[in-house]
Amino acid sequence: MAKKQFKAESKRLLDLVIHSIYTNKEIFLRELISNASDALDKRYFLALKQEIDKVDSSDLKITLQVNKEQRTLSIIDTGIGMTKEELENNLGTIAKSGSLEFKSQLEKGASEVDIIGQFGVGFYSAFMVANKIEVLTKSAKDNQAYLWTSQGEDGYTIEETNKDEIGTTITLHLLNDENEEDYSTYLEEFTLRQLIKKYSDYVRYPIQMEVEKHIPDPTDKEKTITTTELETLNSMTPIWKKKPKDITEDEYNEFYQAKFNDWQKPGKVLHYTVEGNVSYTALLFIPSKAPYNFYQSDYEAGLQLYSKGVFILEQAKDLLPDAYRFVRGLIDSDDLNLNISREILQQDRQVKALASSIEKKIHNALEDQLKNDRKGYEEFFGQFGLNLKYALYQSYGMQKDQLQDLLLFKSSKENAYVTFKEYVERMKEGQKEIYYASGESVEDIQKLPALKKVTEKEYEVLYLTDSVDEFVIQVLREYDGKTFKSITSADLDLNSEEEKKELEKKAEDNKSILESMKEILKEKVQDVRLSSRLTDDPVTLVSADGLSIEMEKVLSKLPQNTGMKAAKILEINAEHPIFAKLQQVHQSDKARFDEYVDVLYQQALLIEGLPIENPAEYTKKIVSLMVK
Repeated sequence: MAKKQFKAESKRLLDLVIHSIYTNKEIFLRELISNASDALDKRYFLALKQEIDKVDSSDLKITLQVNKEQRTLSIIDTGIGMTKEELENNLGTIAKSGSLEFKSQLEKGASEVDIIGQFGVGFYSAFMVANKIEVLTKSAKDNQAYLWTSQGEDGYTIEETNKDEIGTTITLHLLNDENEEDYSTYLEEFTLRQLIKKYSDYVRYPIQMEVEKHIPDPTDKEKTITTTELETLNSMTPIWKKKPKDITEDEYNEFYQAKFNDWQKPGKVLHYTVEGNVSYTALLFIPSKAPYNFYQSDYEAGLQLYSKGVFILEQAKDLLPDAYRFVRGLIDSDDLNLNISREILQQDRQVKALASSIEKKIHNALEDQLKNDRKGYEEFFGQFGLNLKYALYQSYGMQKDQLQDLLLFKSSKENAYVTFKEYVERMKEGQKEIYYASGESVEDIQKLPALKKVTEKEYEVLYLTDSVDEFVIQVLREYDGKTFKSITSADLDLNSEEEKKELEKKAEDNKSILESMKEILKEKVQDVRLSSRLTDDPVTLVSADGLSIEMEKVLSKLPQNTGMKAAKILEINAEHPIFAKLQQVHQSDKARFDEYVDVLYQQALLIEGLPIENPAEYTKKIVSLMVK
């Protein structure tokens, strides 16, 4: 029996398959079972078309056989089988085409080659664990059986043989254990169970294997008898392939908790099927609680990817936008172009279309929850709202239209969550700006001197308590034609014309005091002026154009702090008793006036949550003023 040689380009491809393309040896079993499943599909389909003899669907199965003494693992299917010509085409020429063009594409980059479903490449992954492969096959179209044998790059033989049943048996003669490689593990029941569960649990046909069972000895209750039993290792029907109406909430919860190792139930389930240019089924979950490491660099986002029920990728990152990286779940699609090893998605229009579709579905689900389940959405936002804000900021506003209406902020109106849309809908007549205040907590913001005057005029104020909030506001700039305005902004204008004129007159009458204060603080503030926003408090700091005071505090906490400072304006309350005291000492005691001014400035820093320049000196001045 003459040995046949692989075509030259096929030999090169075989070498790449064995040594370069696949990064994980264990996937050989996934590939062989996928091929077996395809063969079963073909037999069933051709039987339905009456092109071959009818077949009972219960006879369509895949069986694993282990022989530890001979170190062989066999994958047996009752599928369509192969004729001699098909053996030549499918196995004699790797990837069937065997063309130089295919080889050149591969050498440019494996991710550019769409090869999933082509028999040869997946089949030859078995040479990563075997030094000899035998394929015993009988086609449903031919009564003659054949045995194909190869030890790798040296070629193959095909000979006629006998086989009773239609189908294919692939027998792998495993490599010897060496160089820390444990090939014997593929002969162990535990390993094979794990691999079937991981990669092929949802293959639609039963994957069976003889397994050991320990049963009580009927003659001696204290002893057991070891026997073998044919057991189906895969669950076959994925939960996501069922109709949502046929799945209970408990079934969804149990699947999620087991699949994604979360002890809590999911907050929301999205289960749908899309038919179109890229058809797919999605089963997505929004966790009820953020994982402990969600906002840390080691958190890995992405969706599990299946193709025809076969597990392909643990985290398909390209399918999930950063804004929705909290979503867990899986996608099952027959249409995606995968690379030659099925381990990396191609960057093509199909992937982008699929990712876009997933993004829209998640966005619509969140919008629907916000509208129809406010309590549930607020609980979700408490866990993952910060991620939405980061995504909006990091996209430099490119995702503004998609994300801005999903954001929530506490506000001065009943201290409850509010959306931008809700804020705008209940703005006072004539109000042109959306007012906000920043701080580390709602409680801190409520202590801001400027807040009382704004709320007394019945303006609603958004509370910005996350460090990223100011950045988000800067990126958004406006909402529905309404610009954002901080209540600590220097150009905040809440007064009537009459109030403005009265304040201007007081400022003119006290011009010398204000100029003296500005001179004393010339290195620290841009200006000193009478305040239109204070009611009970003596002083406050506001920011001029550019960097805000809150932004200064955020930037100061960053590792790459550049020392940027906000341009500050000190505002003083002309109605407060302290101002009368300033008027008095301004004329009579310059040194004491200087101390008052500095103490008031330091107090304003403390109120804003900024560090004072010299705590010891500040304390001495307070004591000095107290005893005078």
